[in-house]
Amino acid sequence: MGKILRDLWILTQDGLTIFNRVINPNLGPQMFGGLMSALNIFAESLSDGGMSNFELSRIRFTIEKKNHFIFVANSSSEVKPKKVMNELKRISNKFFKVYPEEVIKNWSKNIKVFANFKEYIIDSLEKIE
Repeated sequence: MGKILRDLWILTQDGLTIFNRVINPNLGPQMFGGLMSALNIFAESLSDGGMSNFELSRIRFTIEKKNHFIFVANSSSEVKPKKVMNELKRISNKFFKVYPEEVIKNWSKNIKVFANFKEYIIDSLEKIE
C-alpha cells in the first residue's frame, strides 16, 4: 500500500499520547490526545462504537480503537475512507506485534518506550519535507 497517511497519533483511552508522527505540529501531542479522548467519550455517549472519522476542511481524521488504545490518522479527504481504515488497521496490528501484551501490561507509563515505532510504519506515512 502507498503512503496515504499524513499524520499518526496513538493514544491511551484516557487521552495520553504515547506516539505521534506529524508533519506540521500545530497542536501539542498531549493536547491533541486530550481533545480526541474527550471527542471519543462524547461520541460514545451518543451512539454505540462512537466516532470512526471526521473531516476538517480537506483533511479526514480516521479513528481505530483496539485493545484500549485509540489510533488516529489523518489523510486527504480525497483518499477513500476504506483504504485509510485498512491502513490504520494494519498499523494497529503491527503496533501490537511490536509491543505485545506483556510489554503493554508491564509498561511504566514512560512514552519513550514507543519512540521507535516510526521505524516499523515508515512505508505508511507521507515524508516530512
